[in-house]
Amino acid sequence: MLLTERLSLRPFRVADAPVLSAYRSDPEVARYQGWDAPFPMESALRVVAGLEGRDPRAEGWFQYALELTDGGALIGDVGVNRHDEGRQAEIGFTLAPAYQGRGYAAEAVGRVVGHLLAEEGLHRVHASVDARNERSARLLERLGFRREGLEVQSQWWKGEWTDDARYAVLASEWSRS
Repeated sequence: MLLTERLSLRPFRVADAPVLSAYRSDPEVARYQGWDAPFPMESALRVVAGLEGRDPRAEGWFQYALELTDGGALIGDVGVNRHDEGRQAEIGFTLAPAYQGRGYAAEAVGRVVGHLLAEEGLHRVHASVDARNERSARLLERLGFRREGLEVQSQWWKGEWTDDARYAVLASEWSRS
């Protein structure tokens, strides 16, 4: 479990499935993500079951559930995909619409990236963002990620060709406390 001033980043529980299903079912939330809306309860239960007992330090994907420390509401998730024998990781993040624009995503992503780079000693963290997703791109840039490139019309995504923007930060560049 990781903590911030306002959030607890913890493993998912079966009881989280209804909320996970609800925010992933919002078409605006799903727009740039790898799932389609609606996101049925059965799919949410499969996601949670697939994460059960998973070690967040193991290679592959791990999803942190974002829970408000004040009240305990589940508000989103941050995914970490460790690879290269644990030396690098990809991140992704999703926030329920009611909690967007309040700094929660920056707080959560900053905490996870700091944990990976400063506490666990990974070399690099990177993210891939649909280039139209300007809010996520700005968040990464505010956290110190650099835009490493743009792959023009490189992804066939939900019925159209899209551009993929690549971002990364090295441990030697990470300066957040």
